[in-house]
Amino acid sequence: MKKFTKEERLCSRSLLDLLFKNGSSFLLYPFRVSYLLIPGKKVSPAQVVINVSKKRFRRAHDRNLIKRRMREAYRLIKSEKLYSYLDNPEQSLLLSLQFIGKEHLEFSFMQKKMESAFKKLNLALQDETL
Repeated sequence: MKKFTKEERLCSRSLLDLLFKNGSSFLLYPFRVSYLLIPGKKVSPAQVVINVSKKRFRRAHDRNLIKRRMREAYRLIKSEKLYSYLDNPEQSLLLSLQFIGKEHLEFSFMQKKMESAFKKLNLALQDETL
């Protein structure tokens, strides 16, 4: 379960539009997390898209480095911090992780912040289902 497969990536234009039009979001520096629960059985419990702004990081190698670190942090902590709370097989989570920081951050810091973002996301999802 420590892989980041193609089924877990959010690539569909229609699902992306649905996420950004109807989804909820919150900020937890250095991330903006947008999420939406949709009905229907999917291959993966969550589909994620990872963004880094071209406006803040002009050079592609800077954006790629940050995206690599974000994907690795997501891959390592998704099973225990995110998937354990998504136990309903009839729903799928659409998730957008946007990097809003202005400088390069260490991987360990990003991993800790992603863990706290997932905790906050789990609380938000529990509030929505109640």
